[in-house]
Amino acid sequence: MKLNQVMTEKLIDGATKMLEKAYVPYSHFPVGASLLTSDGEIYNGCNIENASFGLSNCAERTAIFKAVSEGKKQFDYLVVTGGTEDPISPCGACRQVMVEFFEPDMPVLLTNTKGDKFETTVKELLPGAFRSEDMN
Repeated sequence: MKLNQVMTEKLIDGATKMLEKAYVPYSHFPVGASLLTSDGEIYNGCNIENASFGLSNCAERTAIFKAVSEGKKQFDYLVVTGGTEDPISPCGACRQVMVEFFEPDMPVLLTNTKGDKFETTVKELLPGAFRSEDMN
């Protein structure tokens, strides 16, 4: 799915605004995400750290879990941003959660605060992913 420029910019803006809400007292590395559902709703997320690092949650998973907790299960587009030199790259845990809830060909736009962009898909982010069908 190719979004129009207005919607793409709205999602980038939503993800960027989440950088200010990130709770990152340990890493000082804020990340923001903005997720578009198939019915046009937007769920934003930021990373939330914990002194017990394993209990921290990434921006992408925050946005996904917020949407799923509200009954949303159909998604069209995800934007992720951060203060990285190149467009930010999701961690492995986030990639696996994306595989659980997104179609393989769903676009994911990776950005940074400098305005660089790289559009990819869920399948390209995690080729050979372990999927729910593998449990059958």
